[in-house]
Amino acid sequence: MMAEALLRIEALRKSFGRLVVTDDVTLEVMPGELHAVIGPNGAGKTTLINQICGLLAADQGRVLFAGEDITALPPEQRALRGLARSFQVTSILPGFAAVENVALAVQARSGSSFRFRGRAAAERALNEPALAALATIGLAERAQVPAGQLSHGEKRTLELAIALAMAPKLLLLDEPMAGISREEADRLIAVLRGFKGRFAMILVEHDMTAVFALADRVSALLYGRVVAAGTPQVVRADPQVRAAYLGEGAP
Repeated sequence: MMAEALLRIEALRKSFGRLVVTDDVTLEVMPGELHAVIGPNGAGKTTLINQICGLLAADQGRVLFAGEDITALPPEQRALRGLARSFQVTSILPGFAAVENVALAVQARSGSSFRFRGRAAAERALNEPALAALATIGLAERAQVPAGQLSHGEKRTLELAIALAMAPKLLLLDEPMAGISREEADRLIAVLRGFKGRFAMILVEHDMTAVFALADRVSALLYGRVVAAGTPQVVRADPQVRAAYLGEGAP
């Protein structure tokens, strides 16, 4: 029996005035799948992610997650159901240590302030899962470093640890490779590869090396519409996709 989709987007549409940014977008993400969304600037990728996580209300269409219609739910309710998201621009607290940034996400997930427990117990209840998340993404040795002192690549990796602390079923990744070096990008690709199969991911990314190294399936957006979808090999060979944004130098 074929598995049911974890996420199903049905005819999602969003306009700003006369500008249609997502135009009847339909796609599915299966459990454990990494589904990449590619497209040139202005194609509607971040708007789509914002509609999935609830930051933007859709004008029409539906978002179904784990069999539930979540179209009308606010972002915090979607997060509690297992939708975690990293942002295109880093959203860490620079004055807090890396472990403290992750511990805040653990606390948010629990819905508790831990005030009814002793300070040591509260810190342990928050820090142990936070440290485990940092170890998973290779930042354990940087746990006590203020987040503002981390390299740009380390900050993007820290965002993944924060998302992991939310115990995601689906991780939404909005251009995690943006602004980082090739060496840092390769490290991040290795981290994401280690996540495959543990939970589903949607990867919005301009770095085609990352996309074709990681994706199980790819959806290509152009002017808010899905113009090609399928395996990386199928999408990479699509003439419209190549003409729009892969170019002759595509990998």
